Amino acid sequence: MPLSSRRLIARGNNQAWAIAHPLARRLSVTADASLMLRTQHTAPQSKLDLKARCRNVATAFKVTRAVRGKHVGVVDNVMTSGATLDALARTIKLAGARRVTNFIALRTPRD
Repeated sequence: MPLSSRRLIARGNNQAWAIAHPLARRLSVTADASLMLRTQHTAPQSKLDLKARCRNVATAFKVTRAVRGKHVGVVDNVMTSGATLDALARTIKLAGARRVTNFIALRTPRD
C-alpha cells in the first residue's frame, strides 16, 4: 500500500512494505514498492465514514509501470472498510491487470 510522501516521513516507514517484502520472498514472486504511487496526500481514513472514505481515496493512486495481463498482489497492514484497497485495486485493473489479490495482515472488527 503506497503512502503519500508526507505520511511516509511522519511514520518513518511503510508498515505494508515491511510485510510485503518478506511475503514476496516466501512466495517466490517479485516485490516492487514503486509499482504504485500515491499521488495525493489524503485525510486519514479513520476519521471518515464509509462514503467519505471512498471519495477520499478514489483518485489517490497511479500505476507507474505496465501491468497489462498481470496478476498483482497488494499488501496492506490493516483493513477497516476496504475503501483504500478497493480504490487501489480499481486503479490497477483499469491499467489492464488481469487480477488483483489483496493480502491483509489485520482486519479491524466491524461495528
